[in-house]
Amino acid sequence: MANPTATFETSEGTFTAELFMDKMPITASNFVDLANTGFYNDLHFHRVIDNFMLQFGCPYSKDPKSRAAGTGGPSPGSTYTCNGKTIKRDAREGCIPDEFTQKISNEPGTLSMANTGAPNSGGSQFFVNTVHNDFLDHWRSDLSDSQHPVFGKVKTGMDVVMKIGKTRCVDECPVKPVKMISVTIS
Repeated sequence: MANPTATFETSEGTFTAELFMDKMPITASNFVDLANTGFYNDLHFHRVIDNFMLQFGCPYSKDPKSRAAGTGGPSPGSTYTCNGKTIKRDAREGCIPDEFTQKISNEPGTLSMANTGAPNSGGSQFFVNTVHNDFLDHWRSDLSDSQHPVFGKVKTGMDVVMKIGKTRCVDECPVKPVKMISVTIS
């Protein structure tokens, strides 16, 4: 069975990404569930750093200027299905279990789970790497304490990703909001 494809329709254009359901089922299934419920629709990229990454997925970013953008996640205690099993997001912040099982590097175009640095602190927020950020690889403790598992990779529209990455920002927030109109899964 082929891995699912996510189509990201943004105010700056469309890009698609393969989701690594075969290698990262917990993280990819969480993303698919959120996309299928419309969680990501009408949110904004709340953190964009040129020559680094684009971060997205906080529910507070519906308001592109919200000071809370970057602090939210899925509903605490909500559930999703992974390989026929129900996984419950934690009761405090809606976080999912860490999935540090594959050595897929944070290369340009990869989708990676954002987290606070604490164990099991990822939820709905993820980022698209615009350069090779190997210091974020979970097995590279020699470079950084940061651990961000990759769960997908852009297949088409990398030019759109790079355009968003060049957006003028103040304090890492785009001056002209970049909206995620919809995320669909096929």
